[in-house]
Amino acid sequence: MFKLTSLNLNGIRSATTKGLEAWLAKAKPDCICVQEVKAQAPDVAGKFETLAGLTGHFQFAEKKGYSGVAAYTRHEPSDVVVGYDGGEFDAEGRYVELRFDTPKQKRSIISCYFPSGSSGEDRQLAKYRFLAGIYPHLVNLKKKREFVLCGDVNIAHQQIDLKNWRSNQKNSGFLPEERAWMTKLIDEAKLVDVYRQLQPTATDTAYTWWSNRGQAYANNVGWRLDYHLATTALAATARRESIYKGEKFSDHAPLTIEYDF
Repeated sequence: MFKLTSLNLNGIRSATTKGLEAWLAKAKPDCICVQEVKAQAPDVAGKFETLAGLTGHFQFAEKKGYSGVAAYTRHEPSDVVVGYDGGEFDAEGRYVELRFDTPKQKRSIISCYFPSGSSGEDRQLAKYRFLAGIYPHLVNLKKKREFVLCGDVNIAHQQIDLKNWRSNQKNSGFLPEERAWMTKLIDEAKLVDVYRQLQPTATDTAYTWWSNRGQAYANNVGWRLDYHLATTALAATARRESIYKGEKFSDHAPLTIEYDF
């Protein structure tokens, strides 16, 4: 079994002070894809290059204390691809891809952090630009290799993916255009929402993010924003899923899926 985890850290320095590394040592994932590292290379050097025996591969944002992604792996990749667009979103540190290729198969694990549009119209427009660009990239990649994209997608796809869907229909993360993009990715591009494949009707237990406002976490007023999006062949090997809520490393919870590959 291959155990693959995704987690938005909301800052690697913060998450590691809250017991992340000890949990990784106990959970023993083969790979963990993390988002919002919120650090630059000098901050990581000598401190966070490895976690619990896993080796990290990073894309940092140019802006300090912002965004950034990494994939920590127990297995040496055959190649590492940092970035996907060579422009606006690579500068924000949103994509790192580990390739595990053999003569018989080509597989990738991607850590990706989709923009949030909640801070204002400018960022919502940036989010739409990101969605417009990442879609053809994933479609083209799918023609060449099998992959699992792990990440904070910042979209709750269906009504069952957030507690208060009625009052959030005009809010970023649950806008009709965003949800339609997810539907297109699944129905037309034929990528699989692996958690939903395993848990098609889960509601309150499916949430992976909670606002820091009020008592959202205590009352489980959450959203499902973190995903494994996989090609059909890899999704077919998914066996078990779990969302860890025993400790709180950030405002997101780790989403783990075990694959038989």
